[in-house]
Amino acid sequence: MINRQGQIESVIIGNDHELEIPHLSRTRSGLRLLRGVRLVHTHLKNQPLTQDDLTDLALLRLDLIMALGVGKAGGLQDVYVAHNVANSSKEQGYKQLQPCAFQSFEMNCHDFILSLEQDIFKGCQVSKEGIREGRALLVSVGTGHVAFQQERLDELQELVRAQDVEVLGCVTQRPGSIHPKYVVGSGKMKDLAIQALQSGADLLIFDQDLTPAQVRGISEITDIRVLDRSQVILDIFAKRAHSHIGNIQVELAQLRYRLPRLAQSSTAFSRLAGGIGTRGPGETKLETDRRRIRERIQHLERDLTSIEQGRQEQRKRRVKRGLPVVSIIGYTNAGKSTLFNTLTASDVSVKDRVFETLDTVSRSWRLPNLGEIILTDTVGFIRDLPRDLVAAFQTTLQELQEADVLIHVIDAHGVNPEQHITAVEQILVELGLQDIPCLRFFNKGDLIDLETMQGLCSRYEGIGGSALEETSLQVIQHKMSHLLLTLQKPMSHFQEVQTITMHEDVPSAHRIG
Repeated sequence: MINRQGQIESVIIGNDHELEIPHLSRTRSGLRLLRGVRLVHTHLKNQPLTQDDLTDLALLRLDLIMALGVGKAGGLQDVYVAHNVANSSKEQGYKQLQPCAFQSFEMNCHDFILSLEQDIFKGCQVSKEGIREGRALLVSVGTGHVAFQQERLDELQELVRAQDVEVLGCVTQRPGSIHPKYVVGSGKMKDLAIQALQSGADLLIFDQDLTPAQVRGISEITDIRVLDRSQVILDIFAKRAHSHIGNIQVELAQLRYRLPRLAQSSTAFSRLAGGIGTRGPGETKLETDRRRIRERIQHLERDLTSIEQGRQEQRKRRVKRGLPVVSIIGYTNAGKSTLFNTLTASDVSVKDRVFETLDTVSRSWRLPNLGEIILTDTVGFIRDLPRDLVAAFQTTLQELQEADVLIHVIDAHGVNPEQHITAVEQILVELGLQDIPCLRFFNKGDLIDLETMQGLCSRYEGIGGSALEETSLQVIQHKMSHLLLTLQKPMSHFQEVQTITMHEDVPSAHRIG
C-alpha cells in the first residue's frame, strides 16, 4: 500500500488464491474523493486483474490498483492497472488500462491521481440548484407483494424530497429473508456500496427500520451516513415544528429513538470521562450520554404534563360553553389544511408536501341551523408511523379524543386511496378513537373523473368534491349540521353512530357518489 508521497504504508502477504486487505482508515476529507493510497500487488501466474481486484478498487476507493504479473521463471512480465472513473453513468465504475510489459511501463502516479480526482469531483458535484441536505440512494427490501413495496418506495421518495434531498436512484431487492447484518444480501451490499461511491451519494436511506447492528454493519462497508424511514420522518417533524409543544414533542421522540441505539453504538463511546471529584475511573462517555438523555426525557415529559393540564382547563371551559368539537384527520398531504382554511377563513400554511402541518390549530366554524362549533386541524397520519413519534404526540392526539365528530379527508387523486384509508383507520384503532362518528370526504375531485369519484364514494360511503369548491363546502356543512343535531340525543345513541352514509336528504345537485 503506497501513499501519495511514494511511501509504503503497509505490506500485505497473501497466498496464490487471494490477498486479504486489512481495514483501512478513511483518509479522504474535504474535496478528496479517493482514499489516498494505491495497491500494488503480484499475480503469480501473470493473469489480469480479477473481479475481486476491481471490486476492491471501487469499494475501497483506492487511487489505483496495479498487478505485477510474475512469469513461470519468477521474473516480472506484464503490468495491469485500473482506476476509478469520473462518469458515474457508466455501467462499470472503473477503467482498465491496456496491459504493458514491465520493462517499458511508465506512469507519473502523483500527477495522474490528482488529475483523476479533480475529474471525479467535477462529476460528483451537485448540479441541481436548491439541494441543501445531500444526495441519497433509496433502498427497499421486501418479502411481501411487489405493488405494496413499490408504493412504500414512492412514499419514501416523497418524504426524502420533502427534506430537500436529491434522490439519485432507487435500489430494490426481494430476498427470501432479510439479512440480519446488512438487510440486503452481502453480495448486493457490495454492489450498493460501489453504486453509492460512484454516484457521489452521501446518504443511504432504507425504507424499513434498521437495528443499531444493521446501521453499524452497513456504515462499515459504505462509509457514508445510513438512515432509516423513521429517522427521515423524525427529521421532517424536527424541521416543521414551530410551536413550543411541537418542539417538545419532536425532541422527545428523537431522544426516545436515539437512546436504545446509543446504548448499542460503537466502542468509540467508551472513552473515560472521569476527573476531579469522581470515584475510580469515572463514567464512560457512553454512560454519561445515556444518563443525560434520560434526564432530558424526564424533563420534557414533565413539560408535556404541565401543558396537558393547561389544555384540560381549556377543554373544561369549552364544555361549559357547550360547543361541539369537530376534528379534521387524514393521511399526510391529503388536503386537510386546505379544507380547514376554506371552512374557517384561516391562513394555516398550505403546501403540496408531506407533514406540512404539525401543530394542532382550532378555529370557530359557524354551521347553518346549529351555530358556532370548534373545528380543529391535526397532524397528518402515515403508515407505520414511528412508535416514538406516536408516544410523544399523545398530548396533541388527545385533542382527537375530545372530538364529537371526525372529518376524514382522503386524497382521491392519490395512487392508492384505499391503502391510505386503511392506514388512518388502523391508527384510529390504536388510539382508541374508532367509535367516534366519522364523515369521509374524498378531496381533489377536480383532478379525477366523475366515475372514479362515484366509485370511491359508493364503496366507502363518503362524499366527494374539492376543498376549494363552494359546492363541496355546502355539502360538508349540510352533512355536519345534520350529524351534530343527531348526536344531541341521549349518550346511548351517541355510541351507536359510526359512519355517515350518503342516504340522507341532500339536494341532488350537491350529491356525488
